Amino acid sequence: MTQQNADDRPAVAAAIVVHDNRVLMVRRRVSEGQLSWQFPAGKVEPGESRENAAVRETHEETGLKVNALELLGERIHPVTGRLMSYTACEVVSGTAHVADAEELDEIAWVAHADIPQYVPYGLFEPVQQHLDATLG
Repeated sequence: MTQQNADDRPAVAAAIVVHDNRVLMVRRRVSEGQLSWQFPAGKVEPGESRENAAVRETHEETGLKVNALELLGERIHPVTGRLMSYTACEVVSGTAHVADAEELDEIAWVAHADIPQYVPYGLFEPVQQHLDATLG
């Protein structure tokens, strides 16, 4: 079942993709406030699970085929006010690149120690814990 925000906007699903001891981050062409670098993410379509949305959005944005491993958590994002879910994913095939040039400007595989340079305002605690455990 698809989840909706209180204002009836679709929920957003983010993929936390770890590969070769780095996490995949994307820079949007249009940032939301200070949100420039973030995880591959997009709206959950009607009838789509949060995990499947994270997998689909990762492929659409970066060309990577990934599998969902675990739903890490969800929250109302403090900056955007959107209902966000975060799913840990593993790479199945492909090479990450800017597959959706209208939406993305750049991608990066980020080492654990460098995450604060990309996300200076900090990460959602369950995501931080997952990255500390898998990359730390």
